[in-house]
Amino acid sequence: MKNANEVLTGKVIFKSIYKEFKLKEPLIYKSFFPLIFIEEGFSFKEVVFIFCDDNYLKKLNVEFLSHNTFTDILTFSMSDHGRPIVSEIYISIDRVKENAVLFGVPFSNELSRVMIHGLLHLCGYEDDTAQLKALMREKENIYLKKLEINFN
Repeated sequence: MKNANEVLTGKVIFKSIYKEFKLKEPLIYKSFFPLIFIEEGFSFKEVVFIFCDDNYLKKLNVEFLSHNTFTDILTFSMSDHGRPIVSEIYISIDRVKENAVLFGVPFSNELSRVMIHGLLHLCGYEDDTAQLKALMREKENIYLKKLEINFN
């Protein structure tokens, strides 16, 4: 495990380029997300969450991954392996809203899951097979339960 002081000095930043979206309770997320890195054994310097719309994220998906599809999240690591994590995580608020309805969960739960999902990618978790997807979902659920305690 990395030095907890190094992990705790990292910054979590939220930016919105989506109409009038403003993250509720950002301080809870800012205090909770570093704990994920601690538990997973990673240090981080800066993680920026950028909330956008479907079209903006689709353009990034095409440009950087050559995927001409909508997605709820794209995670970009900008740090070298073994160095404290520096990242930008783009989240489509349109997609999160639609998925919340599709899965029958509150928007806030789906948004939290997607944000945790991005952080888990930074910790090395992948979701490109059924087995890896199941492990990712299991980890998401663990951290969602812990996050819910912080909201209560």
